[in-house]
Amino acid sequence: MIEEQLQAQSRATEQRDPILASAILHEQTVQPLERRGDPVQTSLNRAAQALLERQAEDGHWRFDLEADATIPSEYVLLQHFLGRKNPEREVKIARYLRRRQNRNGSWALYHGGPGDLSATVKAYFALKLMGHSVDAPYMVRARRWVLNNGGAEAANVFTRITLAIFGQVPWRTVPAMPVEIMFLPKWWFFNLSKVSYWSRCVIVPLLILFARRPVVHVDEHLGVQELFLSSPKKLRNLDHFGAGEPLRNCFVLLDRVLKTCEPLIPDFVRERAIKRAERWMRDHAKGKGGIGAIYPAMANAAMALTVLGAKPDDADLARTIQAIEDLVLEDVSESYVQPCVSPVWDTCLSLTALLEAGATGEHPGVQQAIEWLFDHQIFVTGDWCDQAPGLEPGGWAFQYENDKYPDADDTGMELMSLLRAGAHDKQHKRKRINQAVNWVLGMQNPDGSWGAFDIGNNYEYLNKIPFADHGALVDPGTADLTARSIELLAMLGYDNTFPPVKRAIEFLQRDQEADGSWYGRWGVNYIYGTWSVLCALGVIGEDPAKPYIRKAVQWLQDAQNEDGGWGESCNTYDERALAGNGLSTASQTAWALLALMAVGETVSPHVQRGIDYLVRTQNEAGEWDDEVYTGTGFPRVFYLRYHGYSRYFPVWALATYARARQGMPTRQDEVIKSGPIDLGPIPVLSPLAAAV
Repeated sequence: MIEEQLQAQSRATEQRDPILASAILHEQTVQPLERRGDPVQTSLNRAAQALLERQAEDGHWRFDLEADATIPSEYVLLQHFLGRKNPEREVKIARYLRRRQNRNGSWALYHGGPGDLSATVKAYFALKLMGHSVDAPYMVRARRWVLNNGGAEAANVFTRITLAIFGQVPWRTVPAMPVEIMFLPKWWFFNLSKVSYWSRCVIVPLLILFARRPVVHVDEHLGVQELFLSSPKKLRNLDHFGAGEPLRNCFVLLDRVLKTCEPLIPDFVRERAIKRAERWMRDHAKGKGGIGAIYPAMANAAMALTVLGAKPDDADLARTIQAIEDLVLEDVSESYVQPCVSPVWDTCLSLTALLEAGATGEHPGVQQAIEWLFDHQIFVTGDWCDQAPGLEPGGWAFQYENDKYPDADDTGMELMSLLRAGAHDKQHKRKRINQAVNWVLGMQNPDGSWGAFDIGNNYEYLNKIPFADHGALVDPGTADLTARSIELLAMLGYDNTFPPVKRAIEFLQRDQEADGSWYGRWGVNYIYGTWSVLCALGVIGEDPAKPYIRKAVQWLQDAQNEDGGWGESCNTYDERALAGNGLSTASQTAWALLALMAVGETVSPHVQRGIDYLVRTQNEAGEWDDEVYTGTGFPRVFYLRYHGYSRYFPVWALATYARARQGMPTRQDEVIKSGPIDLGPIPVLSPLAAAV
């Protein structure tokens, strides 16, 4: 009877949407209903169908990626720098900024968060440049809040740089970053290879701006002198010595020495350094995605090229400006600017969710997604080669195009989605998967962990230099990324005796928090980190009865909210005591559920309550409404709202539960149980095998 109903439903739907009809049939055939109208299965079907309908014609998914008020504010300032004007868009950006303003006049870094001084200064400045009166009530509230919180002179370094470019503070208030940094050898305590990819892409264009020190004229009535507690023209050293901080104090002293010595640098040396920085910047801006494919780097590059005299028809400048424009999202009433785009990440996670929900590898939508992902695999060398010169490329980046910067996180997730889809069954795809796995293995840190973009990028002392007041200058290994790689290797058939896995598990055990959770570097926060680790430990076959796993399970159970969901605020990066606390969200609830089910807690009342929360909070469109930010750019300074997180993670969690309830393995388990996947010789394992 059920099969007849499914066939009838499929035929009825096929005329409207053959791909959707196929999804319904495959999905429900894999997971037959226990009873008609089962709420979990109904919720899963609706959510999976809604997700499938969002797939683009070429097979990929891309959801909006939203940051704070800083990026659209900086966009307005950049247009002023470039002499470009778009009054209609400015009106829409202003509406967005005003809607995001807190009642006390400030702007926060995330939804519901406290006011942030730097974000508020930039938003206020942008609104003034767009013609908003200082006497407007919202401007008065913003100004009062800034003055009550230290004034604009207390803003972070990047805000100071912006203020210097627009003549609001002297350039001497900015930390010394001489362009001659381009000549520093790799063995020196500071050089470009010792900082993270995102820092590198932001710093090099800034070095040119620091050397040229441009000042854009702003009419006095459009400036922000009223945001300072003291005369901005008299400001000098804003980075002060601190008690009990010897390393930072050494760097502050070095900063002041550099500022004194910098005028003595011969002009010919400076010009050679500027040329080297320009070559690096242009070489890294060749792709259509822009330098680093992130807004701050692109904006700095656009200004640097302009300062160097590039004309509007300069290919690199034109491509950079277009890449920036591609980040703008605009609707009828509002507009904002994304920090970057996330199509590769969105596609592999959407594909994973649908495959766990029952779509097969032969499904047309799945096949399209597979081909799209392989089309975006990277086979050119990038900055990561600096620490791995013999390693062959083969990873994936986060964005449509960012060839110099593939990352271990995306690559691991891409591979797991492709393995779920059975892409390894095809010989020509197996070779491509081999190359990606080889790249991931080659990117492991000496301590057993994985970072995002580089190997051994853990020079934490650099976060003490005055320029790095954001505390995110490096890219060390983290629990979430390390867990991702363990999970991938488990799907390929490796176990916890495999040396790379063994070292990675040892890292995770060392990295566990005292309460049993794990810190989440790229997602908010301890729920994200704990989800990543427990999923990896579960699939690699670690005994769930081990004390360190039980401790993590207990932490998750204790963190569950009364409504059955889980939630955690970005505040947990500032206040460790708040770990696991926050309003329930669909994405964080899904993470907690997946974590618990991965280590055998499927029938626990905690999981049942979490599933009930997802079913109960699903909206009429079959999706979930999350305004809370659950993604992390840089802890404490930059957060992200992935609009796709509340669309694909709940599908994944509901599908995993639906399968387990019927005694069926997940698609991931099916891949593992089919036996080790023979990808052929993996080059980086040859020395390892010889050593063993």
